[in-house]
Amino acid sequence: METPARTRTPVVVPSLFVAAWSSAFVAGLIGVSAAPPLLLTFARFALAGLLLGGYALAVRAPWPRGRRLAHVVVAGLLVQAVQFGAFYSALGRGMPAAVIALVQGLSPMVVALLAGRALGERMSPVRWAGFGLGAAGVGLAVADRVSFSPSAVALCAIGLVGLSVGTVYQKRFASDMDVRTGTAVQFLAGAPVMGLAALLLETPRVTGWGAFGGAVAWLVLVNSIGAFLLLNTMLRDAPASRVSTMFFLTPAVTAVMAWLLAGQALHPLAVAGLVVGGAGVFLAARR
Repeated sequence: METPARTRTPVVVPSLFVAAWSSAFVAGLIGVSAAPPLLLTFARFALAGLLLGGYALAVRAPWPRGRRLAHVVVAGLLVQAVQFGAFYSALGRGMPAAVIALVQGLSPMVVALLAGRALGERMSPVRWAGFGLGAAGVGLAVADRVSFSPSAVALCAIGLVGLSVGTVYQKRFASDMDVRTGTAVQFLAGAPVMGLAALLLETPRVTGWGAFGGAVAWLVLVNSIGAFLLLNTMLRDAPASRVSTMFFLTPAVTAVMAWLLAGQALHPLAVAGLVVGGAGVFLAARR
């Protein structure tokens, strides 16, 4: 009975993760049209943390303590608060969702460089070739959508650093955390930071409660809880550099979702990017 589960996990879990993660950009685009980005991020973190924390208490999952708790909080502030606070702020400044996915998709390169020094993960020539193909696929997928402002570019760079450093930090210091309580702690640690930032840097006002509520519900249930449980599970069971290759697929998948849900045309370059990026992920993720 255990063999089929082990056979499905390498395929099903990453596929579900890429789909859930990519949908965040579409939901975020809807959300920032109805409320400021930091307010949207605060609502996402607060609700997700409370829901996941309540579930963890109900099932009596073990909570991190002491130094382990501090490591989980630091990783959460980087991967959650820094990444999404910056990315959604860039989205609110007019940066296209596919371009943000492109910048996020560069994280495997940064993670591979960091992981080699911090975690001792070795990179074979085949995997480096996979990274190269993945980067090329990312570029092709959004080559006709690059239009941005300098401040939005800076915010994307900050989000990229938060995601990459946080991924390596978590793999180094908190890879064996319980994914239920660890993820809940990360959201609950990021919520007050985003709340304070929203009060100081924005005018917290919702202009469209229907769009805001729908976006928050999707971001909480599908992205914050579902996607991050999958991400933390993969980080627990696989090298950080291999897990990060999944981000190569998000720009192309985001383009497909935007075409299906928002009516944006899926250009031939996006299709080519999906194919090339998929080949890169296959090579980079091989053992």
